[in-house]
Amino acid sequence: MSMSDLRQILRAVTVPMLVVDHYAKLIGANDAAEVLLGPIPSARPFVTVLRHPEINAALDAVLAGEERARLNATLMSQGRGVFCEVTVTAMQLEGRRAAAVVIEDRSRDEETELMRRDFVANVSHELRTPLTALMGFIETLRGPARNDPNARDRFLDIMEREAGRMNRLIGDLLSLSRVEQDERRRPVETVDIAGLIRSAVTALTPQAAAAGVAIEQVGLADRAVQLPGDADQLVQVFHNLIENAVKYGAGGGLVTITLERLDHEPVMRGPAWAIAVADKGEGIDPRHLPRLTERFYRVDTHRSREQGGTGLGLAIVKHIISRHRGRLRIESKKGEGSRFIVILPESVGRL
Repeated sequence: MSMSDLRQILRAVTVPMLVVDHYAKLIGANDAAEVLLGPIPSARPFVTVLRHPEINAALDAVLAGEERARLNATLMSQGRGVFCEVTVTAMQLEGRRAAAVVIEDRSRDEETELMRRDFVANVSHELRTPLTALMGFIETLRGPARNDPNARDRFLDIMEREAGRMNRLIGDLLSLSRVEQDERRRPVETVDIAGLIRSAVTALTPQAAAAGVAIEQVGLADRAVQLPGDADQLVQVFHNLIENAVKYGAGGGLVTITLERLDHEPVMRGPAWAIAVADKGEGIDPRHLPRLTERFYRVDTHRSREQGGTGLGLAIVKHIISRHRGRLRIESKKGEGSRFIVILPESVGRL
């Protein structure tokens, strides 16, 4: 291979690639390598460009006769660690042995695997607690409480509640899976957003009344607002947000739902509609707000479970809103209640 061929290859390769001669001096690097590692001057010893003992050992082995060496390494790029797969391959350059060092960023794969492990661990933990309770009560009912009607009825009530909790968790897991599968597919139907919100309010009015909470609607009466969207998914969003406001903001006695048009939403670069669900409850500490839409994240784990929460509701909401190319904004202060604001683009062209 000639130097002219090498330059063409470096221009064509899209992943970071560096080439060294038989003296382990750098003789070429592509643009992707400079994006990852910063400016790379040529004719320098490779060890001064990439100070990583394992990579340099792999390079020495290839220059000494091995055909290929592959390893994983964490490299510093723009002040952060990047998990990479590094492949060092022997090559001939103008009749002399040389080597190509190709670096592939595997950070996203690593993050995905970490998320998968965390997800499995969280699901296992969430299911283990009710299952342990059920197994314990079954054992008790077969033994000490076999002939105790009062204990039997009490235990059966608890078992029913724990089984319901598992059922809700499995239902939310299936719902989250479906939403994630559909997230890249834009909704093609047109729905009446005001009508969907009114339907969600009607369904939750008995629950709110039982909790002593009044639901106030602003900008919703006798109004039809047509937006592109998936009706079932958007009902799920509004049902979740209103139900959460009723459950966790019950102390304030009032949940207010507001629908208003925004003439210009900067992020969407055009008109949009904002649906705000506000309560006058105890509010949420600001440090929790950035993590509220994470799977299984709870501000108060015990209270959430007591209220029947699975820790997945807001994660589902986030994915649905993302599918609709919208935004979710959360505002809250301790002692001042909370506002969950869904912003949806007005036209299909802005989805």
